[in-house]
Amino acid sequence: MHNKADNRKRSIYRVTFAGFIVNLVLSLLKLAAGIVGRSGAMVADAVHSFSDLATDVVVIAFARISAKPRDEGHDYGHGKYETLAAILIGLALGAVGAGILANGVQNIRLVIAGGELPRPGSVALAAAVVSIAVKEILYRYTVRAARAVDSPSLVANAWHHRSDALSSAGTLVGIACAYFLGPGWRIADPIAALVVAVFIFKVAFDLVRAGLDELLERSLPADVEAEILQIVTADPAVCEPHNLRTRRIGASIAVEIHVRVAGTMTVARSHLLTVDIERRLRDRFGEGTMIAIHVEPLK
Repeated sequence: MHNKADNRKRSIYRVTFAGFIVNLVLSLLKLAAGIVGRSGAMVADAVHSFSDLATDVVVIAFARISAKPRDEGHDYGHGKYETLAAILIGLALGAVGAGILANGVQNIRLVIAGGELPRPGSVALAAAVVSIAVKEILYRYTVRAARAVDSPSLVANAWHHRSDALSSAGTLVGIACAYFLGPGWRIADPIAALVVAVFIFKVAFDLVRAGLDELLERSLPADVEAEILQIVTADPAVCEPHNLRTRRIGASIAVEIHVRVAGTMTVARSHLLTVDIERRLRDRFGEGTMIAIHVEPLK
C-alpha cells in the first residue's frame, strides 16, 4: 500500500514539475512579448501564467504531506491536506480572475472616456497563439495524470492550466481586433478579458465548493452510496444494511456501516463476511478505502 502511495506521489511530482518548467518559460516569453509588443493584455496574461508557478509549488508541498501514512495524530492519514491545496488553488484562481476583471473594467472606462488603447505588436499576437496551444496541451497532460492517480489537487492545477489557455484565447481575440481592425475595435481586448474572468470565477467556485464539501464531511453522492450498499449486500448472508456514513478523505473514501446477520452465526463466520465485504469495496474504490463494519444479529 505504501508503494502505491509512493508511486502516486512521484506521479504528482513528475507532472507538476513538468508544468512548473513549462509555466516558467512561457511566462517569461509572454512577459517579454507583452513589453516589446506594447500589449497590456499580454502582460496581464503573463502575470496569470506566473500565478500557475505558485500553485505548482502548493501542489508539490501538499502532495508530500498527503502521501504520509497514518500516525498517532492522524488516524485517517493526511489526505485532507491535498483537499486544502485544492481550495488554495481555487482561491488563487479567484484572485487572478478578480485582477483580470479589474484591469478590463479600467480599460473599458478609458475607452469610454475618449482614451485610446495602444496598438499591439505582432509579437504579442504570436505569443497568444503559442500560449493557447502550449497551455491546452499541458492541461490535457495534467488532467490525464490526475485521473490516473485520483488527485483532486492535480485536477485543480490542470484547470488552472486551462484557465490560462482561456485567458490567452481572450487575449488573442482582443489583440487580433486591435491589430487588424483599428482603434475603434481595441475595446474588444478588455471586453474579452471580462468574459475570460467569468470562466475563471466559475472554475474557482467549483474547486472551492468541492474542497469545502470534503472538509465539512459531506457524504458521497447518492449513486455512489447506492453502489456501496449493493456491494455490501452481495452476499445473501448479509442483510438490512443501515447507518451508512460516507465521506471523502483526499484521494480515498471512508465508509462506515451497520449490517445484520443470523443470530446463530459464529463470530468467526461473521468476521469472514466482513473481510469479504472490505475486499470487494477496496477492489471497487481503491486500496486506500477506510472501512468500518458493525455486525448485529437479526431480530
